[in-house]
Amino acid sequence: MLNTMFPLSPKNIPTSVSSLFSAYASFTAFIMLFRAIVNELKDLIPLGVRSYIYSKFRYYFFTHPSDDDLTLVINKHFGMAPNEVYEKVEVYLGAKISPSDKHLILSKTNQQKTVTLAIEKRGQVVSDTFDGIDLRWSYVAKPKKSKSKQSSAGDDEEVEWCFELMFNEKHKAKVIDSYIPYVFTQAESIKQGEKALKLHCSGRDHYGTSKSCIDLVHPTTFETIAIDSELKKMIIDDLDMFVKRREFYKKVGKAWKRGYLLYGPPGTGKSSLIAAMANYLQFDIHDLELSGIRDNSDLRRVLLSTTNRSILVVEDIDCSVKIKNRESAQPSKPSNSLDCSPTSKFTLSGLLNFIDGLWSSCGDERIIVFTTNHKEKLDPALMRPGRMDVHIHLSYCTPSGFRTLASNYLGIHETNTHHLCGEIEGLIESAEVTPAVVAKELMKSNDTDVVLDGLVKFLKQKKVKNDKEKLKKAKKADEDGTKKAEKQEREEDANKNC
Repeated sequence: MLNTMFPLSPKNIPTSVSSLFSAYASFTAFIMLFRAIVNELKDLIPLGVRSYIYSKFRYYFFTHPSDDDLTLVINKHFGMAPNEVYEKVEVYLGAKISPSDKHLILSKTNQQKTVTLAIEKRGQVVSDTFDGIDLRWSYVAKPKKSKSKQSSAGDDEEVEWCFELMFNEKHKAKVIDSYIPYVFTQAESIKQGEKALKLHCSGRDHYGTSKSCIDLVHPTTFETIAIDSELKKMIIDDLDMFVKRREFYKKVGKAWKRGYLLYGPPGTGKSSLIAAMANYLQFDIHDLELSGIRDNSDLRRVLLSTTNRSILVVEDIDCSVKIKNRESAQPSKPSNSLDCSPTSKFTLSGLLNFIDGLWSSCGDERIIVFTTNHKEKLDPALMRPGRMDVHIHLSYCTPSGFRTLASNYLGIHETNTHHLCGEIEGLIESAEVTPAVVAKELMKSNDTDVVLDGLVKFLKQKKVKNDKEKLKKAKKADEDGTKKAEKQEREEDANKNC
């Protein structure tokens, strides 16, 4: 068409202005028609397929592969587990921005003071140099061999994404032995430089693994948490000892993990303690919602997606699933069933196997935290050492806890104590109030005198109420004891008469 309209020969090039305008108009019309056709096709072809075609187009027309080139393929997953190399490469390449890059990702979290730029991986070819070796990274899509039955509809269902590293084959040994470790080191440095703790949820992607996360911005630390000072020191010492004992765990043949059980009434600071542990260790948190787990295989996929140096949290384990105590006499149902749903095949033994069985070795430097308001409802098999190594009872507010809250909310320290603090510390234990309730009272006014005076009145009323309830319970216990004694006496008299 173009050759007929505008023959590619110097003799046939138009010389007049009108001919040039005519040729330009024809060429412009052809381009507009071509764009219209491409746009129509783009609406019909899924995004994943378009990205795959585009990546192959760039690969063959712009990277100029030769017979001496070697390509290393780095998939996102290795079996069921995430591929650590993929994660490191993603961090490393995300920071390599050159003036020629035309597609960049702009982002900012509420913890960052400035915006962050990163390359858009799809369709990009990133050149790198290491010790005189030219390397080319590309992010390509490959058609899936089989489509998962459980995948939901989406643009990326037809393809799987992976990184490809291309270089001359003669540098294979140096790339694997030196360059890849260099990428790992740089990725760790980048992550530490922009470290923001993450809170991961247990939502499932196409692989059934945890995918969604947000920045963890919980401000609680061990300096601000309102628990007893001796208990606080014990927890910190235990965490410090755990992170330093990698070789010890290896020597004794145990997985490098630590289990905690936090129990006590609601409002005593169990979730805050988890946040303080994460902030202290700089560990991400993975929140495991057991009620969303279908079976033991689903549980393994979710747990394998968790990262090293992280805290795995199962909150309110006695409420999130119906765990049966295997010592209770209820033969109608399997004793280790969690009964997450009518069709659930998720069992307590499956959870125990990951915590303390063969699957427990799949990961290092992990802390597993269970919380409950009712410790007595839990199966003893779940609470034994090796599964829940440390049992921490978080009870009502103590004088030490009050001093921490007074410092946090009112700025009252040992150097500027208030005349009501002594009275409050004397009342607070007998009043049996949680730190959450005390914190609520401390927020009622900006005037310190008004707040503490109101807290004294509240604690006195609470103490009177508790004393009445205790008296009522004691009276009822006496009446029950009297009735039991009278019943026993009547039975003995009846036996004598017989």
